[in-house]
Amino acid sequence: MLLKGGEIARYIAKPDPSRPALLIYGQDPMRVAMKRAEAVLALVGDKADEEMRLTRLPGAGMKKDPAQLIDAVREVGFFPGPRVVLLDDTPDSAADAIRAALTDWRQGDAVIVVAAGGLTKSSALRKLFETHGQAVTAPIYDDPPGPEEMSRWLADVGLTDVPRDAMKEMMLLSRALDPGDLRQTIEKIGLYKYQDPAPLTPEDIALMAPATIEADLDELIHIVAERREGEFGPLMRRIEGQGISPVALCIAALRHFRTLHLAAADPAGPGVALARARPPVFGPRRDRMTRQAQSWGMGPLEEAVSTLLQTDMTLRSASRAPQMPLVERALLRLSMKPRGRR
Repeated sequence: MLLKGGEIARYIAKPDPSRPALLIYGQDPMRVAMKRAEAVLALVGDKADEEMRLTRLPGAGMKKDPAQLIDAVREVGFFPGPRVVLLDDTPDSAADAIRAALTDWRQGDAVIVVAAGGLTKSSALRKLFETHGQAVTAPIYDDPPGPEEMSRWLADVGLTDVPRDAMKEMMLLSRALDPGDLRQTIEKIGLYKYQDPAPLTPEDIALMAPATIEADLDELIHIVAERREGEFGPLMRRIEGQGISPVALCIAALRHFRTLHLAAADPAGPGVALARARPPVFGPRRDRMTRQAQSWGMGPLEEAVSTLLQTDMTLRSASRAPQMPLVERALLRLSMKPRGRR
């Protein structure tokens, strides 16, 4: 049986223990590992290792010794409860051994969970699972979680009644982070809101979200974009003291102003454009950048991007001009740019 769309997350969260096997495969090892762990936890609980109800076997060893899988599936455990045999990093060459185990599988035997990397349509493992009457196939795509899955993850850390605006920010965050960082951030949010009766807010999420670049560097670029030239000098000296390279500073500023330019050019408005950006801009930072895009306008932002591109090219050329003063001069000129012209 091949799962599709929302069925995948729902089934992995609550697998059917009466089915003999589950194949989880995908290009992203992190996503596959997380889904595999979630399925195993749902099948046998968190004490399966202690109670010896979870048997781990290397998928690559199945061709050499196929009998070990049948023995592990039929084994009677010392502790009562459901059992799982987990095959990790399973290649196509293991298909015959798994087929033999499925043929002999009976109710009460251990459920076989097979984790694999990217499998093509002609894969022997896919053909075996997709055509089997009882085995289940769960392809894992490089997509962020849907609202239903996000709600379940938040509920797991005690956040069951999440307001709509906070859920919207969580969905944006899920597009900006990889799965491991996202789950860690959700756990941090759960700890932060532990025994707090107030509802989750976008500000809470922004506070717990991992920073994408150095906080001082981010703030310096915001100062430039908000044209607060009086605050530029002291923070620039601090940035220099941190050892941030001129090229890294220029690239970060260029990325920021390109994002502002795209936001200003979007017919739907800067706020909508920033939410659609890759990675998306969320929380108070999105509100701040929306105001910046509106304050500059498209024409001046084009000039700012051009200035930073020229600075970047000079930094990468054979020019002997001192690099940090070159970047500092470009940023200072932007921070002193007059307002008004659109």
